[in-house]
Amino acid sequence: MTMDFDNIYTKYSDRLYAAAFNICRQQQDAEDAVQDALIRLYHTDKEFESEEHLKAWLLRVTINAAKSTKRLFWNRNRTSYEEYMDSLTFEDTSDRLLMDEVLALPEKYRIVIHLFYYEEYKIKEIADILKVSENTVKTRLLNGRRILKTKLEGWEDE
Repeated sequence: MTMDFDNIYTKYSDRLYAAAFNICRQQQDAEDAVQDALIRLYHTDKEFESEEHLKAWLLRVTINAAKSTKRLFWNRNRTSYEEYMDSLTFEDTSDRLLMDEVLALPEKYRIVIHLFYYEEYKIKEIADILKVSENTVKTRLLNGRRILKTKLEGWEDE
């Protein structure tokens, strides 16, 4: 049986994803399990007797990959955003609201704001950590502050 990977992907990816998602319950983990199965197919020397044999093998490999992913330390100890935020202590409600807004920022702004304000790194240190220029850090801080200012403008009234 010859392997046409484009055809195999088109034909089976939805079924493999559904099987993996049923086990993982996480989109990214299910996608990873499907990808792992397809990579194993690409590298295998196994001869498949029929289309049904190939399908069964792919499903078995995908399910095993999904189960392995679910057993990983990271997945066993995953905490939801809400649980994480509830575990933190804030001096008052506005601190929690501010943290929510910071975490809602796009990643490139969120990281520099976190490092600058919460970890108290200097701009040069942040540039070294992120492997970007100091001007990039300054620009991201400026843009992140602008976004936060827009979101927080009505807070003084409350």
